[in-house]
Amino acid sequence: MTSEITLFVNPTAGRGRGARAAQPAAAAFRAAGHAVRTVVGEDAADALARARAAVAGGTGALVAVGGDGLVHLALQAVAGTRTPLGVVAVGTGNDFARALGLPLRDPAAAGALLADALGDGRVRDLDLGRAGDRWFGTVLASGFDSRVNDRGNRMRWPAGRSKYDLAVLAELAALRPFPYRLRLDDGEVREVEATLVAVGNGPSYGGGMRICPGADPADGLLDVTVVADCSRTTLLRVFPRVYRGTHVDHPKVTVHRAARVELAAPDVTAYTDGEPLGPLPLTVRCIPGAVRVLGP
Repeated sequence: MTSEITLFVNPTAGRGRGARAAQPAAAAFRAAGHAVRTVVGEDAADALARARAAVAGGTGALVAVGGDGLVHLALQAVAGTRTPLGVVAVGTGNDFARALGLPLRDPAAAGALLADALGDGRVRDLDLGRAGDRWFGTVLASGFDSRVNDRGNRMRWPAGRSKYDLAVLAELAALRPFPYRLRLDDGEVREVEATLVAVGNGPSYGGGMRICPGADPADGLLDVTVVADCSRTTLLRVFPRVYRGTHVDHPKVTVHRAARVELAAPDVTAYTDGEPLGPLPLTVRCIPGAVRVLGP
């Protein structure tokens, strides 16, 4: 059975890899007998409107070709529908694709795998996080890491990841805890002094930092990682362990699980899937089976 699928492309992802990756991905789908149309927006709002129009028009699948930022946009178009999402991961972080076990920065392999999955009906329902009117697939970040993003986004120099390295150093110099108010499900409000609080539907953010290593996007729950008030020395000692997920064994780190999380702290911005969401307070919910995905 053939169908038309829609490639949702970010031409600037991975320093131009998005545009280049669309061709081998499209070739894999056409080889499997699918018609392919491509959607490229003039900006984020236009891209989302075009993706939603493709879903409303009955496309057989929406395939995001780019990084986590484009996947985040794609989720806004497909969440709550029966249109499956595929991901050809060619961005910098690729944490959503990593959580699904999809190929990273190999568009031909990813396209072939997704085409096979679509042909064989290998589609599964996964949970999403929802904060306000926004869906997210990986992690909602707040505190120290969101302050780093805030600072990095304000910097005009240097370009690329280097400015975020400088932003980390600047935020370390200004390190202080944030007075959080946290409520899990219908429990009591907890007041904690914390360096950061991350709410994970998936395990990682920032290109493989496993901040919520036990998070499972199919268990109906969110993992909440709380890093308590700690010194610069402690934070620098614990930080490398995030890539292995072993930071959760440190006494300054606690992990909770809940279907609903209320999060408040003054002067703190939240980021979801690496994209700015808005200031706290926020209520975050896990929505079971909110998205259909193509994959292994």
